[in-house]
Amino acid sequence: MDILEQIAKAGVVGMGGAGFPTHLKLRGTFECLIVNGAECEPLLWNDKYLMRTRAEDIVRAAQLLSDELKIPRAVIALKAHYVDEVRALRDAIRSANARVELFEMDSFYPAGDEQTLVYEVTGRVVPPAGLPSQVGCVVDNVATLCAVMDAMRGVPLTRRLLTVTGEVVHPVIVDAPVGTSFEECISLAGGLKRRDVFLISGGPMMGRTVPLDQAGNTYVTKTTSGIIALPAGSGLEARRSIEPKRMLARARSACIQCSYCTQLCPRHLLGHPLEPHRIMRRMAAGASLQDAPDDAVLRTAQLCCECGVCEEYACPMGLNPRKINGLLKQALAQSGMRYKSEGAPCEPSPYRDVRKAPSERVAMRAGLWDYADIEITDMVRAEPARTVVPLRMHIGRPAVPVVAVGDLVREGGMIAAAAEGGPSACICAGLSGRVTAVGENIVIERERM
Repeated sequence: MDILEQIAKAGVVGMGGAGFPTHLKLRGTFECLIVNGAECEPLLWNDKYLMRTRAEDIVRAAQLLSDELKIPRAVIALKAHYVDEVRALRDAIRSANARVELFEMDSFYPAGDEQTLVYEVTGRVVPPAGLPSQVGCVVDNVATLCAVMDAMRGVPLTRRLLTVTGEVVHPVIVDAPVGTSFEECISLAGGLKRRDVFLISGGPMMGRTVPLDQAGNTYVTKTTSGIIALPAGSGLEARRSIEPKRMLARARSACIQCSYCTQLCPRHLLGHPLEPHRIMRRMAAGASLQDAPDDAVLRTAQLCCECGVCEEYACPMGLNPRKINGLLKQALAQSGMRYKSEGAPCEPSPYRDVRKAPSERVAMRAGLWDYADIEITDMVRAEPARTVVPLRMHIGRPAVPVVAVGDLVREGGMIAAAAEGGPSACICAGLSGRVTAVGENIVIERERM
């Protein structure tokens, strides 16, 4: 069995983003493997923990992948101020005599965006709406590399490290089986300090909102990086909950065309033809979402990575360029239209280096400063009595169940196979027990076996 087959059998997907199946992502010819350790979302500590505690595995996996796939260069990119993590990785590289480099970055947001990372490490610009493979690169998160190393040892991906922080008693890193409820993860952090909170699944900038009353019915997936409890009524919640109709009305009435959203946009700074202020101008002039397929300016919304710099950091009027871009992307996707790159290669802005958004200031303006300096080093292991495992937790087609109600399964055993006919990934059980339901989720109740 070759290395990609082992990765596929283990159900490894990208754990730093949307969860593209890793065995498919690594198919191709590449000049550079970039291991993403930037962990640019405020408040998250999972990757830093892994770089300190599993540095040897990360380095070994990078070396194995580059050797087996004949990738000439392997680079681990992380922020220079991650002093302990840099030291651990340097020691691991030296100990293994590995052909792996470290690339130390400034502290800016979103340093972990893969197109930004490719430019930082290689000086190459991924084409608009393109993939790193188009410039000879492949990017994988450090957590993904740890899962790859586990796969080489015959251990499938069944658990996930996630940060539980914010308005909790004891912010902590939780090692949870896929399918563990958010409620259980929060209890491992000592519970909530207050009841008037809302939850974010993932990072505070790009994660999705989860109502508190849904914490018992929301479950950890392979891509869940954090559970963050923030005060209800905060500015961050208000900006997330605004209705699209009101959002567009505010754009028409309050946008002052200062162009700060464009000047600080990470994709615009790479030279991509994305200008959020022009999109806002179109909307202010009466354009609708339905106009997007026929409007060249509105179509550029497809280039937005939805990092949130425009609305959480740049806009002085508190408007929502990111969310408007998201609505336009949905409208364009429904129309079947995809952005096509045209013309000469992109040239990054000459002002890029001075317009990177400093991570600390982004956290402050987003209202996260009270939590940004909480150093989280403790890890606790969740052992739930029940897991609810979604079949759709990766890009592509949902996995196909291979178990039925009443079956006994062992931890690590396959419960759903990768679907045919498109990108997909298999799923393995995170605990030993009996299958009690099979539908969009597979429910397993712990039993002695």
